[in-house]
Amino acid sequence: MSRVGELTERLQHIHRRTEETPLFNPVFQLAHEMSRDLEAGAMSFDDIEAMVAELEVAALEERARRTRCMVAPIGEAANEKALADTLTAPSFAAFKASWEVPQLHAVFTAHPTFLLTPGQYAAVAKAAAEDGPIDAGVVGGERPQVTLAYEHERAMRAIAHAQDARDAIVAQLLDHAREQWPEEWRELAPVPFRFASWVGYDMDGRTDIGWATSIAFRLAEKAERLARYVASLEAIDAGHMLLGVLRPALEEAQAMAEAFAGDLTDPARLSEAANRLTAQSEHRLTSLTPIITHIEREAKMAADTDYAVRLLTLAAAMRADGLGMGWIHFRVNASQLHNAIRRRIDPEGTLDLASKGAVKHLREAIAKVRPHRTNFGALAIEASTAIRQFLAMAQILHHVDADAPIRMLIAECEEPATVLAALYFARLFGIEDKVDVSPLFETETALEHGGRFLDELLAEEVYRDYARARGRVAIQTGFSDAGRFVGQIPASLAIERLQGRLSEAMAANGLTDVAALIFNTHGESMGRGAHPTKMADRLDWALSPWAKRRFARAGIALEPEVSFQGGDGYLWFATPELARATLTRIACLRPAETDAEAPTDPFYRRTDLSLDFYRAVKEHQQDHLASRTYSRAITAFGLGLLNPTGSRVSRRQGDLSADRDMSLRQIRAIPHNAILQQLGYPVNVIAGVGQAAQNNYEELGALLAESARGRELVRLVRAANALASVKTVAAYGELFNSAYWASRPYRGTETQLTAACEALSEYLVKDDRVGVFRRLASRLRVDAMKLYRLLDHVPEEEATPHREEKRRMIGVLQALRITLLQAMFIRAVSVPAFSRANDVSRDDVLEMVFTLRVDDALAQLRRAYPVAFPRLDRFDLDEPADWPDGSDEGYEAIHRDFIDPIERAHALSLRITTAIANVFGAHG
Repeated sequence: MSRVGELTERLQHIHRRTEETPLFNPVFQLAHEMSRDLEAGAMSFDDIEAMVAELEVAALEERARRTRCMVAPIGEAANEKALADTLTAPSFAAFKASWEVPQLHAVFTAHPTFLLTPGQYAAVAKAAAEDGPIDAGVVGGERPQVTLAYEHERAMRAIAHAQDARDAIVAQLLDHAREQWPEEWRELAPVPFRFASWVGYDMDGRTDIGWATSIAFRLAEKAERLARYVASLEAIDAGHMLLGVLRPALEEAQAMAEAFAGDLTDPARLSEAANRLTAQSEHRLTSLTPIITHIEREAKMAADTDYAVRLLTLAAAMRADGLGMGWIHFRVNASQLHNAIRRRIDPEGTLDLASKGAVKHLREAIAKVRPHRTNFGALAIEASTAIRQFLAMAQILHHVDADAPIRMLIAECEEPATVLAALYFARLFGIEDKVDVSPLFETETALEHGGRFLDELLAEEVYRDYARARGRVAIQTGFSDAGRFVGQIPASLAIERLQGRLSEAMAANGLTDVAALIFNTHGESMGRGAHPTKMADRLDWALSPWAKRRFARAGIALEPEVSFQGGDGYLWFATPELARATLTRIACLRPAETDAEAPTDPFYRRTDLSLDFYRAVKEHQQDHLASRTYSRAITAFGLGLLNPTGSRVSRRQGDLSADRDMSLRQIRAIPHNAILQQLGYPVNVIAGVGQAAQNNYEELGALLAESARGRELVRLVRAANALASVKTVAAYGELFNSAYWASRPYRGTETQLTAACEALSEYLVKDDRVGVFRRLASRLRVDAMKLYRLLDHVPEEEATPHREEKRRMIGVLQALRITLLQAMFIRAVSVPAFSRANDVSRDDVLEMVFTLRVDDALAQLRRAYPVAFPRLDRFDLDEPADWPDGSDEGYEAIHRDFIDPIERAHALSLRITTAIANVFGAHG
């Protein structure tokens, strides 16, 4: 048996003691036993690293298994058959209606979920695609720095695989139509999926993305897509006449991408690049419409139907993507738009943008505004972030791709005036016919008042005219922040209700002749809106059958859109095989379609129960969020439990005092959710469900069991609960238990630790974290007891796969990390005292270690105890010297015994972080 196997068996054995002593904590006990072995020399850091590596591989294999289960079958033939079995349209007209509009828009975002190294991502993808093992060599290596360029490269790779998978599906649809309707099939122009990205275009909360970055990325994407079009056409006909158009266009695009790739802060260099891009050129393409028309005309005339299918497949790709790897989404914050619009209509700053007066002013301003010409110079000197976005969009539409529309996402948009402000700028710069303005609803306020917002916005004639011209009303909903602030289940139900309100507002304002494009942004974890059990649940969680039926019954076309966020989201497209399987599962489920005549789910009929359930869970979640106990526990280690996983910072910078009083509002949704995973309990998924059922277990349980929506909710809760451990939450608190440290050497068992334990005990006697964790664990336990009573009344449809194996794996990982944290604490207090320097004291360094600001702590310790000093031989001096005599040079022993072990323990702790996230299925 391996050492990990021994630990797993030991954990199972000591877990039985909870029957005798309910307060006994097996996770902390196992950690304590390993800590004693480590300090006694019976276990080494090498031993711990070997165990961590073994568990890392097992966790990666679990991640691969979960990925495979979500999208299986993987093979090409199996996926062709699966899609073929769903192609049952009774007529060509019906088939054409289903596939000439996207079943799904997929957006590849740059959310910071780049948890795995490239080698680990490749290994997981390969294991998922081939149902094979993970090579142990992929763990333990260096993590690459996650830069914006790295994120963009990974996004483009995922989109390329998605494009190839879509081509295969399009070809199959054309083949099916050719067989079923031989006289009509060439009229089919399938667009089953449309892809987009905001990597390099999202300015919300970022100052590191300038306009030049966005332009450079768009030009690079144009060049990459043209290269793929050229390769596709060459594979069809190496001598095709259109290659004489596409190849020079590719060379031109590559040259433009290179010109804009460098530093453009020098006006002369910018002028040179801009003049070249804006000059007339016979080779430059800004529209594929003539190319598509030519290809489709040729396909209709071709005698070889196989040749025609290949041509129409290429035309479909061009129609879907345009002159880029996909459509693009710019994103700004509402406050940035407010600042910009004030300069135009309210320079004195006296107008309340939330007032009806502001809407009136904007209405009049939009009516009066006339388009202004712009150039790259105007873009370079513009100070307003929001206006720069519109100027950049104008340049892209004028000089890069004139056909593909651009989305303008507005974060924290809570007033109709904000959308009208965006319309004003779109009209001001002459691009309102190509820009879809999309407000984001994710805060509690936005979700609560979103219905009123939509009623007021759609009542504005200027907005209705704009929507009709664009052919759609676009909104965005956010599951991450909504799930953080009100809990994931209430967030999903609130978003669902908002989606329903959109259908009502569109119908009430005569907008049933345009589509509703609903961009539901969620991550890959349960706490951020990704249902983990099956692809059907994943899609329904973001846009439920109830919501879709509201649009269908109103006669409104629906364009569903979802996000695949960062590295975790790109995993579904990490190989051609996974991409094909992922898109085939989605195509088979037809997320844009629904049965308008389906009977109403009992969950929506029994609002006396379901509405009370929603309110009770939401109130419980809000109590946690407002609680000092919850906030202190979640921020007890700062962000030190987490690896850096993106180019965007996870929170605002702060000093030590700010760390002690860190607010949950300072932490973004992804690290907040990631911390919950690492502490062992996904509070924002589970908490409150038990409390909501109190005194009504049987009736609520019966409703949830009878309702398809209710069973979906329960599947999410059960999946989260299968990985949750209140004991683990409590175990982290015991690290700060002064009594524990005072007791360790009490009976002479660890006398070598007497001084360190005494120092820890004295320091922590005033620390509040042990009490905070105990109170939180008690609250979670009470709620969990009620949850179990409720679940007894909801039959389990299918047992969670490998439930106990995963729980034990997490338990051992948590115990190993607590062992490492104890080792860090012991060594931190054992470092000899040093004088205060740069306003940093020894206690400050200890607090850095306790909050896992380990890099900062090590920097201070290395400054206090250097291993190298300036040497006399650097100087060419005639006078001899006996000093320094070398007796005090370097503090190698302090580094060996204290500083280096702290660094190694922390590095191993972060590897455990990755392993735990893999068992949960995602980072954050």
